[in-house]
Amino acid sequence: MGQEPSVCEESVYNNIYRTHAEGLRNYLYYKFGDMQRAEDIVHDSFVKLWSICSTVVYKKVASFLYSISRNLMIDTLRNKKVALKFEKGLVKEQDNEDPYFKLRTKEFQLKLESVISNLPEKQREAFLMNRIDKLTYKEIAIRLEVSETAIEKRISKALIKLNSITEIKDFSI
Repeated sequence: MGQEPSVCEESVYNNIYRTHAEGLRNYLYYKFGDMQRAEDIVHDSFVKLWSICSTVVYKKVASFLYSISRNLMIDTLRNKKVALKFEKGLVKEQDNEDPYFKLRTKEFQLKLESVISNLPEKQREAFLMNRIDKLTYKEIAIRLEVSETAIEKRISKALIKLNSITEIKDFSI
């Protein structure tokens, strides 16, 4: 029985980075919607991994990275929320838009975000790759290593679920 590689070996660590960094960044981006922050969190996660590499089991390195990065992103979002509350108290908003329009727009945005976040992971991933990254079905199929038909089905199902929010009665923008 062969010995498990050490995460502290530079070549192993570099291979882990090459294998997981892009997927981790995409996961964070699709989950939280901020590419720059996702890239920063990925780097912070790998710094954390390096700092405690002797305690991380090689077979569990991927789950460790995803857990650390998700927690770092949540911490960052909490800090941002506190900062925004503070700024909002300092800056008085001046707004000429119709309050009803703003309310309905905000409701729609929240509903849209909720529906997207509640899509099954595979549907959400394919949908966002198509709509945000502007990838074709074929390009998505290649990246995810599935058939083009599977991608068509995933995006179609996501669109059906997203279409449900446009069926809200009395909603007019």
